Amino acid sequence: MTRYVLHCLILAVALGSMVLCGCGRVPQDGVKAPEHGALFGAYVNPTTYTEQGRIAAFLEFESAVGRPLDVFHDFHKWRDKFPSRADRYFAERDSILLLSWAGTDVRDILSGRYDDMIRQRARDLKNLGYPVLLRWRWEMNRPNLLNQVRSASSYVAAWRHIHDIFQRERVTNVSWTWCPLASVKKDQDYGAYYPGDSYVDWICADVYPGYSSATFAQVVDGFMVWARQVHKPILIGEFGQRRAAGSAARSRWIRAAKNYVSKTPQIKAVCYFESDNGAGGAYDVSRDPASLAALRGWANSPYFETR
Repeated sequence: MTRYVLHCLILAVALGSMVLCGCGRVPQDGVKAPEHGALFGAYVNPTTYTEQGRIAAFLEFESAVGRPLDVFHDFHKWRDKFPSRADRYFAERDSILLLSWAGTDVRDILSGRYDDMIRQRARDLKNLGYPVLLRWRWEMNRPNLLNQVRSASSYVAAWRHIHDIFQRERVTNVSWTWCPLASVKKDQDYGAYYPGDSYVDWICADVYPGYSSATFAQVVDGFMVWARQVHKPILIGEFGQRRAAGSAARSRWIRAAKNYVSKTPQIKAVCYFESDNGAGGAYDVSRDPASLAALRGWANSPYFETR
């Protein structure tokens, strides 16, 4: 048995990444940004909210856009156990996981009430052994989350508290992904919520025009002014234009967004929000041939074929 375990360890070092052997999968690194271009992925809202439903919906969307996607995006409530069966399915298929983990009142987190649960999530992700982009309490700057976040300083303290528990568990395959909501408003103080370079691996923004006619560029530009000062790869964690905008306008918006990302090398990954029941409206393109064709343009572009 000793010789067998030693063989596994030697093989892991030789491969220089992650290996699978009888002693378990050995996680090494988180998600590395591609040297050129950007990863392309999506969240796909399932028709049925089961693990098999999530898998089937994502595979169907991949078929619609014409290729396997680089990133599988999944959402988990604060008390959810994860990685889920769908998460494991796509990780084992060699998709990168983007896991959006909701929050709770940061005062409860800072009190230590959830330390055991956080520790268990850390161990479960470590045992998964595949690279994960972990996006805890995304869009923390939304006004309707104030009852959870309390203040920018409290949010930062909670982020660091969770991060430190993962560090103590020696979780190396998780990349910490910090993600506010981008806005056309000029008074957004993104930096106030930023936990600090040593606590963040990727920075991120969700980009929606809402009910306005704002372009992708107009929504994200304010965030990018701040982000260019931070030497981290950027993920667009969610983006989309509402179905109500009309097929022609929406397809133009999606194509213009592609052009913007293609000319912004700091953006290293993007995930479309394919959902027919989002809080700001329906964003799904599956029933809109023109918008689907525009999104297929992302999938078929060499710039978004980095793997």
